Amino acid sequence: MILFEGSPSVWGIAGVLAKGAFFFFVACLLIVYPFERRLLAGQDEEAILMVGRYRAVSGLLLAVIVSLVLAVKILKLKSIHYEVTPDRIEWARGIFSKKVDNLDMFRIVDLKLRRSFLDRIFGIGTVELMTTDKTDSLFVFEKMHDSQKLYDAIKKSSLEADRKRGVIHLE
Repeated sequence: MILFEGSPSVWGIAGVLAKGAFFFFVACLLIVYPFERRLLAGQDEEAILMVGRYRAVSGLLLAVIVSLVLAVKILKLKSIHYEVTPDRIEWARGIFSKKVDNLDMFRIVDLKLRRSFLDRIFGIGTVELMTTDKTDSLFVFEKMHDSQKLYDAIKKSSLEADRKRGVIHLE
């Protein structure tokens, strides 16, 4: 039985999207606005044309780089997939090759839900798990939709797994 299934929200990279939009705007200005005419007023026309070509090529190059960086970040984010069951959490990640890991519920010692003001506007949140697992002592579900539902499902399943196994966590 699956309690929760999902991937991080694209809104989780809102800061990256905002920076990308800024640099894309700069690229558009470089492509369109002929600032060299004012900066090099009185210079020979050939020098002005050469600077104009460099400006336009630089703008195009910046736009391509910004687009590629945004595409890779979104692809990486969307390549993460979580599945929460009553016994364990499984997550897969990777663009070209997949890596799948899992975490048993009885290993969860504590969990936290964080939702900043901006997260609440976008309907996302971050759930942090403190665990006794050797490889993932701090596991984080970043920028998830339905983060409250995820938090509640993990809390309930973790307590039930502890009860079934007779696990007592000492701090």
